Amino acid sequence: MNILAPSILAADFWQLGEQIQEVEKAGAQYLHIDVMDGSFVPSISFGMPVIQTLRRHTGLFFDVHLMIEKPERYLQEFADCGADLINFHLEASDDIRGTIERIHSLGKKAGITIKPATAADAVRPYLELADMVLVMTVEPGFGGQKLMPECLEKVRVIRSLAASRGLDIDIEVDGGITADNVGLAREAGANVIVAGSAVFKGNIGENIRALA
Repeated sequence: MNILAPSILAADFWQLGEQIQEVEKAGAQYLHIDVMDGSFVPSISFGMPVIQTLRRHTGLFFDVHLMIEKPERYLQEFADCGADLINFHLEASDDIRGTIERIHSLGKKAGITIKPATAADAVRPYLELADMVLVMTVEPGFGGQKLMPECLEKVRVIRSLAASRGLDIDIEVDGGITADNVGLAREAGANVIVAGSAVFKGNIGENIRALA
């Protein structure tokens, strides 16, 4: 199933509630929420209070992407404030298996994320455990970057690894996705597409239809 996950990092925060309503009306299934700590990545974004507030006003699936050091410290808090899926970076945790298990124990789906410099093979030991693998197609931390097409080869490798084990796992791509290149991402094996500027800049409904 193809899923679109608009990233609110690119939204107009003055009109955030209205824009999320537009996204939902246009048929997007997920909302991608980037949480940055200024340490694992240079930028700082938003945290639990924003997610908690949004949760009260939309039924969209919350795909929460933790770009933070030692994400295992905050799993309970993100679960409590409304995350449906918690995505964390393999590069940021010392206990990947334990973090996945803890997310599941909280009744949430677990995603594992890799940066452009991390090899696809790094996710191999966790494919049976995770619900999603997120392949970053830009360096994490800033919106509006251009897709690094070489990262799509990792999507192909991970999809092949999963298929060889009979796993129907979600593979998500995040970074520089537009209507012009979304087909390449899907062809590589991604079924969950994160798009920020390509959704929120201009007519949201038309943009989502172009990405469908």
